[in-house]
Amino acid sequence: MLAGRQGSPPVRQPLSTASTNLSLRYLALPFDISLPAVTKHLKVLQRAGLISQGREAQWRPRTLDASPIREVAEWAGEFRRFWDASYARLDNYLDLLKKEEKKNAKRS
Repeated sequence: MLAGRQGSPPVRQPLSTASTNLSLRYLALPFDISLPAVTKHLKVLQRAGLISQGREAQWRPRTLDASPIREVAEWAGEFRRFWDASYARLDNYLDLLKKEEKKNAKRS
C-alpha cells in the first residue's frame, strides 16, 4: 500500500517530499518529536517504496523515490476527467435551480 500525502500524518508529509540524501537529525529538525519517532515514520515511507536508505560509514542517508507517487497521480488523473465532467454538470444544475428559485421569488 502506498502512503499518499493527503492521508498521511503531518510528520510524514514533509518527510516524503524532502530532498535526497538527508540525515535523520536534519529530517527531525522541524518536528517536536524524538529521533526514534522520525525513524518510525521513515520506515513507513520505506516500506511504501517512497524512500530508500543507503549506508556510508555511520551515516544512513535517505533518498526519495517519487515514481510510486507519480504512478498514483497518473492513475487518479484518469478519474479526474470523470469527476470534472460530473462537477460541471452539477454546477449547471445548481445554476438552473438558482434561476428557478429567483423566478419563483419574483412571482411571490
